[in-house]
Amino acid sequence: MSTEPAFRFADLFAGIGGFAAALTAFGGKGVYSVEIDPRAAKVYELNWGHSPLGDITRDATDAIMNVPAHDVLAAGFPCQPFSKSGAQRGMDETRGTLYWNILNIVRAQHPSVLLLENVRNLAGPRHRHEWQVIVETLRKEGYRVSETPAVFSPHQIPPSHGGRPQVRERVFITATYDPDDVGGRIGPEPVVTPRTRLAGFDPAEEWSLDDFLDPDHHVSGCDLSASETLWIDAWDDFVQLMWEARNGRRLPGFPLWADSWPTTRIRAAELAASVASPETPAWKRDFLVKNSRFYEAHREVIDAWAAKWGVFTEAFPPSRRKLEWQAQDTPRLWDTVMHLRPSGIRAKRPTYLPAFVAITQTSIIGPRGRRLSPREAARLQGLPDEFTFGTQPGSATYRQLGNGVNVGAVWHVLKAHVARDEEILKRTSAGQRIVSAVLDAPISPDERLREILGRR
Repeated sequence: MSTEPAFRFADLFAGIGGFAAALTAFGGKGVYSVEIDPRAAKVYELNWGHSPLGDITRDATDAIMNVPAHDVLAAGFPCQPFSKSGAQRGMDETRGTLYWNILNIVRAQHPSVLLLENVRNLAGPRHRHEWQVIVETLRKEGYRVSETPAVFSPHQIPPSHGGRPQVRERVFITATYDPDDVGGRIGPEPVVTPRTRLAGFDPAEEWSLDDFLDPDHHVSGCDLSASETLWIDAWDDFVQLMWEARNGRRLPGFPLWADSWPTTRIRAAELAASVASPETPAWKRDFLVKNSRFYEAHREVIDAWAAKWGVFTEAFPPSRRKLEWQAQDTPRLWDTVMHLRPSGIRAKRPTYLPAFVAITQTSIIGPRGRRLSPREAARLQGLPDEFTFGTQPGSATYRQLGNGVNVGAVWHVLKAHVARDEEILKRTSAGQRIVSAVLDAPISPDERLREILGRR
């Protein structure tokens, strides 16, 4: 049996190996990888058999090219701003950014497929210039790339295809080396969009978060503090009281902020002055007026509730006197997924989670009475239980997962890209291998990943 890989890939800014997971499951072999975080690099080594010790700032320069030949280049690259003053300077404009080092590799090796990933904001109006520089420099190097950003999230993919209940919108830049312009001069459509649906899957109705959670209500390091439990108990009581007082109508969509309720004459005068002040932004005036009306409609119930729980005492810091209800008709706060944010307590339906981020609060799973565990977070990034994080603390695991790319999203995006550019790729032997490996692969990476990692 041949051990020759289907294709070879370079894994830049590799993290713990989200790209490596998908590309290895497709039958690829990593030949070069870089990751600056030593803890993430260690986790990568534990699971993928080699440590990403390269340094792209030294290995891919004008004078040096230490990155070996490869067929697929994957990179979840940082996006430093490019200078708008140099809009006509092409690649020279990217000097001093890590994208410039990627371009050096592209120029030297011309891999058949590029698979780049970045945060959703790269496709926003503030970064329109940076986006144009990326598209134009890749086209200059002979790549077929869409002018329109491919924005995609794993919650759009059914679980049978490797999807996960996590809203994690990311921009994917997929490109095929096409120096002879076989694909034509008109730029292609993006391979995925925020409206992409597979097999008629409806993310709003068909996800079950429970399928990816452990049944335990107590997991080491994930339990809530006494203060956190108090805050949630208090607002849970509020939600149920309001459900009864409002005859089963859901809470309003605007944030409820107890400190904006005119509970005394002095407070009412202060709020009225704030609403009348020309220095108060329009959005805040609207917010204060709506909260005031809500309070007046339910004054007796709210006053009794606030006194019962001591809402206006030191036990409730200002950020815990705010509730943002996005859970629709969910009857209890403890039935929702919560985030204790500086701007207040945000509650959502327990269907799918917001995106993990490296520097914010971990989701609280109300029905479990605890935070999401590191292992559960890994599942929601498409990493099976066979994936190991070694002995590192959970805080490092959360941070790495928040910085990572979702495996199922990579799997589907690459499948869609290869299917779109199949005829162009088949013109080369490397492209033929990629087409065969990707299009003949199963619809989900899950089983292959479990087998690969189970053999480690």
